[in-house]
Amino acid sequence: MVAKTKKIPIRKCVGCQESIPKIELIRIVNNKEKGVVVDKTGKLNGRGAYICKNLECLETTIKKRKLNHALKSEISEEVYKEIRDYVEDEQ
Repeated sequence: MVAKTKKIPIRKCVGCQESIPKIELIRIVNNKEKGVVVDKTGKLNGRGAYICKNLECLETTIKKRKLNHALKSEISEEVYKEIRDYVEDEQ
């Protein structure tokens, strides 16, 4: 009997456009009830986008408004601050 290897989900970062394993990314969700939030569980309902745990990548995303486009919503400065704090805590 051959043991099956578990498939690792790959997602693309909206900032740098690199394909990276999902577990290494931060998921941002546009949820109907809560609005745009950082999804720490990776399981919230809604339209999701992924960002690297990298400050340079985050700054590019903010500057070029890539997250607004990916989530089809206007992103507030408070959400960007929450994402920035989360990235800094992860490093």
